[in-house]
Amino acid sequence: VILRELRERASAALATPVRRAVITVPAYFDDAQRQATRDAARLAGLDAVRIVNEPTAAALAYGVGLHLAKPQTIAVYDLGGGTFDVSILRVTPSPSSSPSPPAPLPSRERGAAPPPGEGAPPDPAFFEVLSTSGDTHLGGDDVDQMITALALAEIRARFGANLDFPPTTRQALRAFAEAIKIRLSTDDAANLRIGLGENRVYERTLTRAQLEAMIAPWVERTIARCRQALRDARLKPEQIDAVVLVGGSTRIPAVRDAVRAFFGREPYTALNPDLVVALGAAVQASILDRRNASALLLDVIPLSLGVETIGGGVAKLIVRNQTVPARAVEMFSTSVDGQTSIKLTILQGEREMAADCRPLGVFHLEGIPPMPAGMPQVEVEFLVDASGILNVAARERRSGRRAALQIVPNHGLTRDEVERMEREAFAHAREDMTRHRVADLITNSRLDLKWVADALARVRDKLEPAYLADLDTAAERLRTLVASAELDWRSVDANAFHAAKEHLDRASMPMHEAAITESLKNA
Repeated sequence: VILRELRERASAALATPVRRAVITVPAYFDDAQRQATRDAARLAGLDAVRIVNEPTAAALAYGVGLHLAKPQTIAVYDLGGGTFDVSILRVTPSPSSSPSPPAPLPSRERGAAPPPGEGAPPDPAFFEVLSTSGDTHLGGDDVDQMITALALAEIRARFGANLDFPPTTRQALRAFAEAIKIRLSTDDAANLRIGLGENRVYERTLTRAQLEAMIAPWVERTIARCRQALRDARLKPEQIDAVVLVGGSTRIPAVRDAVRAFFGREPYTALNPDLVVALGAAVQASILDRRNASALLLDVIPLSLGVETIGGGVAKLIVRNQTVPARAVEMFSTSVDGQTSIKLTILQGEREMAADCRPLGVFHLEGIPPMPAGMPQVEVEFLVDASGILNVAARERRSGRRAALQIVPNHGLTRDEVERMEREAFAHAREDMTRHRVADLITNSRLDLKWVADALARVRDKLEPAYLADLDTAAERLRTLVASAELDWRSVDANAFHAAKEHLDRASMPMHEAAITESLKNA
């Protein structure tokens, strides 16, 4: 509904039907949320030609008209009403850029070559997103709720704990809370007065100092995300050349003070923080429409993407903060003889085990000819387009069977889910890596033991007794470790497990050579 109304307003303002649009979303929107945004645009009669992260759009708005003399690293701090994002970008000027802006080019038809003597537009500047972090449920609305909660608590304390608040009263309180928040961005104090009927009036004065003490943990949560973004970009605050503030909530003095203290420099606020994202979207639209060739945008993926493997591990094909558009291809195979279909579970998250990540979708590659385990060659391709939408394709190379999936949205990540995924990814990193390693060792060891047993069945009587005894001992040792690991992965030493598998691989080489020779003789 909102997008349809915006399309109609844009059509009226431009005096032409609007059918294509660049839409901005919070940087930490996951794949399902981006796909839902694209679907909403389609229902509103719009073709979402590009979905751009809001901090990236803001950087475009600030940077595309600035002809920088040297590369700069920019932090975009975007604190709106309901979401928070921070992105670290590297802006590299075009070779033809200079500190003074070039003369404007005469107008011409879109996509047409410049008239003789006019010259070509300058090479594009590169806007590369190095990292991004944020919280899809952190914004100025939280401050409104804090003020509302304070007022409700004081009203109940003064007029009775059982006092009922109808929806209209609660809505009025929220409106008053927002007005006070805005007022305290410029004044040192603000008054709140609301009539409750029956000659009951609640009135109090809230000072800026009281508000800042109340919202201090809220502000610190945004700074924690800034630390995370810098860690991901492998940078320190002093390496940031400029800080850009975006979003109406950045007008709060405590927010600006915290950003100034963390980055050690005065944040840049030349453009209206409520409009700068829309201006950046317009810049991106002009680039896509070939009216502006002064910038090239390279965005990133906020969370890693992968598939579930046998044993419950995650094979990450595209890791977080990789530049989009992105493509990754990896080969997989079967683990059971005669397997004719493969189930692919697509996952998003930073943990090593599928149970700790978020499933995005499931599809099956069917019709694979029956083959021994490990023989099928399944090529899985992940393709993330410039808008951050994930497409998955799988192909069995021997038979040519194919399957594809565009991730269908179900629900977005809540603030608690995002925080839990990141917190647990760090807290359990070593444990997760070991567990994943053991799961892979179990799967690969099972295949090795099967192949050794199959080969021994053909050539056991042609092998030396001493060699057979050593091979049986190595196989039994690995079989015991597999059984123990299946019961409890913590019960085995991963290094010893790996060494036992490698030992069996080396010990079985003469046996496999004998099996091949016997097969050739029979042929």
